[in-house]
Amino acid sequence: MKNLWVYFSYLFPAIILVLLTPSSVAQITTSENRILFQVQKLLEYPQVLQGWNRWTNLCFLPPSPSLKIVCTNGHVTELTIIGNKSSPSSHTHKAASWTSLQTLSGRFSIDSLFKAMTKLSNLKVLSLVSLGLWGPLPAKINRFWSLEVLNISSNFIYGEIPQSITSMRNLRSLVLVDNLFNGTVPDLQRLASLEELNLGGNKLGPQFPSVGKNLVTIILRNNSIRSHIPPQLVHFDKLEVFDVSSNEFFGNIPSSLISKPSLQYLNLAANHLSGNLLVNTACGSSLKFVDISHNLLVGELPSCFGSMSSKATVLYSGNCLSTKKLNDQQHPYSYCKKEGALAVKPPGKKLKKESDSGTKVGLVLGIIGGIVVIGGLLVVLIVFIFRKSKAERLDHKMDKFVASKYSARASPRPNNGTRHIPQAMKQATLGLPPYRNFTSEEIEDATNNFDPSNLIEEGSQGQLYKGWLRDGSVVLVKCVKIKQKGLPHSIMQHIEVLPNLRHRHMVSVLGHCITTEQDHPQTTSTVFIVFEHISNVSLRDQLADGRKREMLKWPQRMAISIGIARGVQFLHTGVAPGIFGNNLKMENILLDDSLNAKVSRYNIPLYFSSYYFIFSSIPLLYPKYKLLSNTCSTNNAEKEDIYQLGVILLEVITGKQIESSSEIEELKDELERGSSETTSVLRSAIDPSLRGTYAYESMKTAVQITINCLSKVSSQRPSIEDVLWNLQYSMQVQESWTSSGNLSTKL
Repeated sequence: MKNLWVYFSYLFPAIILVLLTPSSVAQITTSENRILFQVQKLLEYPQVLQGWNRWTNLCFLPPSPSLKIVCTNGHVTELTIIGNKSSPSSHTHKAASWTSLQTLSGRFSIDSLFKAMTKLSNLKVLSLVSLGLWGPLPAKINRFWSLEVLNISSNFIYGEIPQSITSMRNLRSLVLVDNLFNGTVPDLQRLASLEELNLGGNKLGPQFPSVGKNLVTIILRNNSIRSHIPPQLVHFDKLEVFDVSSNEFFGNIPSSLISKPSLQYLNLAANHLSGNLLVNTACGSSLKFVDISHNLLVGELPSCFGSMSSKATVLYSGNCLSTKKLNDQQHPYSYCKKEGALAVKPPGKKLKKESDSGTKVGLVLGIIGGIVVIGGLLVVLIVFIFRKSKAERLDHKMDKFVASKYSARASPRPNNGTRHIPQAMKQATLGLPPYRNFTSEEIEDATNNFDPSNLIEEGSQGQLYKGWLRDGSVVLVKCVKIKQKGLPHSIMQHIEVLPNLRHRHMVSVLGHCITTEQDHPQTTSTVFIVFEHISNVSLRDQLADGRKREMLKWPQRMAISIGIARGVQFLHTGVAPGIFGNNLKMENILLDDSLNAKVSRYNIPLYFSSYYFIFSSIPLLYPKYKLLSNTCSTNNAEKEDIYQLGVILLEVITGKQIESSSEIEELKDELERGSSETTSVLRSAIDPSLRGTYAYESMKTAVQITINCLSKVSSQRPSIEDVLWNLQYSMQVQESWTSSGNLSTKL
């Protein structure tokens, strides 16, 4: 009996430990355990995770300030990893130094990291802080269906915040502070549960984000927001913290913001806010901290600031306020008036036009009347000519279509090396600003002296920066250093191609700048190429987003496909010599606000001792299926472009995201069976969201040219002219059938 009691005394603590362990904490599934070890590898074994091995029970690790894993019912629900790498704000060095020392290595892939982590489908809290993550935030982040808290602060994540983040409906806290994000923040009003928004320490702007009214904390400090303080903040009844310091806010400070009952912390410092504060403004009962310093405010402080000084902090230096205190560091009144006028330029010309408009109404109406009469006559004449030419053109195309029988064989090329550029292709630059030579000062000003926060990517082919021209337009600036022997002016003959790379279906070149340093016997020249910036999403993102995908019916997808083909046609035939091997893929097809397709990351032939570079390409982004295509067509870059265009058309038709060469062959075989058998077989191979929106002959034409583009034998692939002709014919068939109202024959 005594031995039994001794045995029980040893066993009793273990029994108590089991009883006190929460039932929700358990060993996670094998797959999630494997994912966590994969995350350890993808993060390149940070110090906080170096103790893990296959015997480590990850769910029972003791929580620490740097690591916390919470498991519930066999699933990981919370993951916090805090590393020891510094952030962009802690560096004053050039981009090359912090990129190499403070980020993860060049082998790191942020896309692979989030692809793995999104498989933790029950995750509610995710914090990845100071780990040296770099790259654009992947759109697939919206696959965290259950996520409530997202904190990826103090990393080197650049680019725009993906639009897909707006579909994370359970999100309560979004913290992206101290990264390299830029551009406009997506519309976050749909995130009804969002209570905390911290985007400080980036380069976001210029608009104030569109956010929901349930926010408790809004922190946007240290960005590039140029806006008034939104008046709708008066309706944010739960707002406790509002920090927009170190931006470019202008205009008056609304009295309703200071009086807001819920507000506890208000920081408006280091902006361009101007005007008077109302002396009789009542301060909110919860207000504990106010900082309005380093603005352009004049007049007197609200009287309530003095009465709350005992219980709250009020900072107001660096303005032009009239105060009774000595040495409170205020500027003279004239300073704020002068700086305020520079901060917000009055629209003088517009006011003048409005004042003179009343005297010109009669003259304008008379001119409009004459134009209407003449325009009516011209419309009648144009309609007559258009109908006649359209009939002749359609007859010609029908003859060609019947003769080809969807064969799309490559048309013969001129053997003299010359290329005929159609007039329509020459007019494709309409709407673009004139090409120009930029000065080095303009380039430095646009990139804020090549501020690392504006660096989008860097590689062996140079750096790519985001910039803002003096007229406010956003651009991309590619920097390429060239070392050559000979005279500096000899470089000019090699950049003659740049002014020609302008087309409405390409990310066009807007201008360039060249700086030269003479270091005998070599000359080092830096070529800065300025591109237009497309702020919308890629075709891949558009089709990956369920709601946006529904907007792309067959006519819209055909218009996008034709736009891509026209961009490729321009690269092949619109410049001499033609440009081939253009890295065509879904993520490199950008869509502007009107859903016009623009080819990006194409080759730019700069010949400096056989130097040839691809605009903004990153080798790690090449898709797996490129290997198959290369084996089929080793030295035929023109046919390689046709193959890659076929892959894009394949994804447009099927709506499926292609990741491997085997998927290409499977989908291609499925389309081939569908086009040769019954309509129901073809229907099953096509994106279900397209049903009811396309004519059968239109779809079949597009399917056949896609199959031909994907031929394994490069010589059997069509020319870009044949691809474009078939796509345009498919669109004409679609339009004719739609206008006829003959819906019974549509699938």
